[in-house]
Amino acid sequence: MPRSNWKTPFIERSLLKELSSKKKKKLTWSRRSTIYPAAVGLKIHIHNGKEMISRKIKPEMVGHKLGEFVTTRKTFIPKKKKTTTIKKK
Repeated sequence: MPRSNWKTPFIERSLLKELSSKKKKKLTWSRRSTIYPAAVGLKIHIHNGKEMISRKIKPEMVGHKLGEFVTTRKTFIPKKKKTTTIKKK
């Protein structure tokens, strides 16, 4: 469910400070924050629950949430069964 039109888009205060700083590595745990136009072109490290995933913010991402661009679950890849061969004499 999207946020109401009369409310402003949400952005975490710590993330707002992080965007204005000159630090090279910008870390955030706030997946619920909305991407602002001021963040376009920046490289942000977003937490997925286990590790930090790096994403470059593009103009088409503005208005979406940070968590939409970092998956929290890995894709399941089934393992192949090893076949054993019996040697005949």
